[in-house]
Amino acid sequence: MSKRHLTKQQRRRIQQNQANARAEANIQRETDKQSSSTSLGPEQNGRVIASYRTQVDVEPEFPLENSVRRCHLRANLPTIITGDNVTWQDGDTHGVVIAQHPRHSELCRPDNRGKLRPVAANIDRIVITIAPYPEPHANLIDRYLVAAEHQSIQPIVILNKADLIGDNNNNILTTLLDRYITLGYDCFLTSAESGEGIEKLENYLEKLTSVFVGQSGVGKSSLLNRLSPEINTAVGALSASKAKGVHTTTSSQLFHLPNGANVIDSPGIREFGLWHLDAVSIAEGFIEFRPFLGHCRFRDCKHQLEPDCALRKAVDDGNIQQERFDSYWHIVHSLDQV
Repeated sequence: MSKRHLTKQQRRRIQQNQANARAEANIQRETDKQSSSTSLGPEQNGRVIASYRTQVDVEPEFPLENSVRRCHLRANLPTIITGDNVTWQDGDTHGVVIAQHPRHSELCRPDNRGKLRPVAANIDRIVITIAPYPEPHANLIDRYLVAAEHQSIQPIVILNKADLIGDNNNNILTTLLDRYITLGYDCFLTSAESGEGIEKLENYLEKLTSVFVGQSGVGKSSLLNRLSPEINTAVGALSASKAKGVHTTTSSQLFHLPNGANVIDSPGIREFGLWHLDAVSIAEGFIEFRPFLGHCRFRDCKHQLEPDCALRKAVDDGNIQQERFDSYWHIVHSLDQV
């Protein structure tokens, strides 16, 4: 494969990232100096409820009112993210995180250089949120589903802003949801505006930790505000000119609901790469492909023009939806663009 040439914009971005890394290293060195000269309290367990690069907000294991503490990160720690369980010590002005506990699950998002960046840790459900506007894209839903399948995290697809469903888009949206209902995924409608589906969503999330994902502007923050008005997260408006979401959540944050659920609001994105997976792994993330994988005539079948391809036969027989097979190929082809 030919060497990839960087654009001026990409070079500027790399230079900025390097400058940010140097600045963070300086902050880390200063943090270590402060923590070594500051009287720290006993070690205790806690959970990260928000992450800001070199600092995090930690909630003690047995929280009291207003007991969340802003903490520095001890040097040589792995990346600490929202949902992580940690050991930390309190200090005069800030606490210090000194250890990360093992994660039972995590949602990661690769950047455009293929490097995995974790988004949220120790989650039980992924709530894939779409809306009539901005226009939902099945391929983005499929990417989240593949990621969820590989992490053994149960996904749910919710169509928010149900009050905006009308004669002009009802058939398209119904067909889209039916595609995933047929596969056995939980799907339903919600509306932060009218309250439709809110109680059902509350019951679905009860006593679990869930991360809300989706495009900017689909109403994730509005849903969380409806689930618990105390959250009072920022709610952004759609761009009137392009009908695309405006980013209002800049870092993942964890909130508590009255029914014991924990929810993480993640930054909205318009693309979710799977560049850390190969074509075989991506195929395994499509649950309806699994009965047919390994049954092609050729062990290294690419599922294109090879004879006796079990996947393409399943498509012809109606056992795999053509749209999902096309979505699979769209993801696979995107691997070559990194």
